[in-house]
Amino acid sequence: MHIHILGICGTFMGGLAALAREAGHTVTGCDAGVYPPMSDQLRALGIDLVSGYGAGQMAFKPDLFIVGNVVSRARLPDGTPKFPLMEAIMDAGAPYASGPQWLAEHVLQGRHVLAVAGTHGKTTTTSMLAWVLEQAGLAPGFLVGGVPCDFGVSARLAAPTLPEGAAPPWGGPAAGLGAACAPFVIEADEYDTAFFDKRSKFVHYRPRTAVLNNLEFDHADIFDDLAAIERQFHHLVRTVPASGRVVVNGLEESLARVLHAGCWSEVRSFGAIVSDFTAEGVAHDFDVLQHGERAAHVTWALSGAHNQLNALAAIAAADHLGVPTTVAAQALGSFQGVKRRLEVRGTVRGITVYDDFAHHPTAIRTTLDGLRQRLGAHGGRILAVFEPRSNTMKLGTMKAQLPWSLEPADLAFCHTGGLDWDAAQALAPMGVGPRGRARVAADIDTLVRQVVEEARPGDHVVCMSNGGFDGIHARLLDALAASASR
Repeated sequence: MHIHILGICGTFMGGLAALAREAGHTVTGCDAGVYPPMSDQLRALGIDLVSGYGAGQMAFKPDLFIVGNVVSRARLPDGTPKFPLMEAIMDAGAPYASGPQWLAEHVLQGRHVLAVAGTHGKTTTTSMLAWVLEQAGLAPGFLVGGVPCDFGVSARLAAPTLPEGAAPPWGGPAAGLGAACAPFVIEADEYDTAFFDKRSKFVHYRPRTAVLNNLEFDHADIFDDLAAIERQFHHLVRTVPASGRVVVNGLEESLARVLHAGCWSEVRSFGAIVSDFTAEGVAHDFDVLQHGERAAHVTWALSGAHNQLNALAAIAAADHLGVPTTVAAQALGSFQGVKRRLEVRGTVRGITVYDDFAHHPTAIRTTLDGLRQRLGAHGGRILAVFEPRSNTMKLGTMKAQLPWSLEPADLAFCHTGGLDWDAAQALAPMGVGPRGRARVAADIDTLVRQVVEEARPGDHVVCMSNGGFDGIHARLLDALAASASR
């Protein structure tokens, strides 16, 4: 089958492209903007990319068009379609489907699906869970909205069933696998599926193991309030069979409301004192307690209370497949993390530059808190460099939370290009300008100059965006190196 993917460079659609290619399909695609790491992965797979959404791509004559949720029926100011290829597909009556629909029908069918949902930590927790199952000998398939460092790719198909007679290396039964279905771990996004299917993506996946990591308001462009998102999470819970398991963060009132609306599956909680899976110790070195009894110990390279919770979620989900907590904890000890999650991009003049995907105020705060915990009180200054790029942040819905989210940083630098709200006003509680803790800049060159003027040896510069940030990481490293030679 030849499939042509519209919006192929998104993390989900790029992973889907990799799965389709591995399954033997011919894959082509188009997108308007390309940036690493997904662009690198697609090129390595030899997938042909077309820039833009021109109607001329109908000449490919694929068997199916797969439509990403970046595509819409929007029109430009002059009245022409923003996505002429989509209009041509519909006019021709050509077959098309959403990515989640195709994935459910062609990849997930017949597998034990483990879906990781939540406002924050989906990518990291999905990567952890896939790595735990890999180290446990279950060779999972996976689709992650990022690139796990342990695998080097965002998606892998793996076999649809376990080899006949296969047994886990620890000798016990893979209790949750039933009928020898091979596991498939997927990052389960609550964002809508496509312009023609406004349900959340995750309702297509029908997991046997569902992880509800956390839940707060986000995606203000499609959800009116938190209750609307809770409703979608409950739709996910409705799809879990009675023999399945829902793994839930016991600290989240929003998730308690989701389960109170109805749950027909086994529930295992983590995080709260009374939860089934809890932790004792600091985030990078802690005991795992299962039903109040010490079951294992985790020592690893990650930091932050949020990652400790992510680890508990992965352990509880793997437990549903019969993976002993000791095996899961040992696997986490070698977990290398995910690209663009506090990923070190380089060090110049003793100044370390990081790349991080954080864009929601809570994610910004937890990222900075985790780094501060790792560095300690005397471990150097933190300079937070961020752009409010997500649809929610562009709308200014959470601008009042920015001073709180940036509180762990010594200095904050905000890229204001394309915003319809006043970032300087929002950051005023921090003090904006040379005597304050915040700076704003309408262009990247000015932002880079501001950071270089302030940075000194021992500093940690964290660049946060859910996009490419116009290559600011390399530009900062080059500018820092140039300033050293002057």
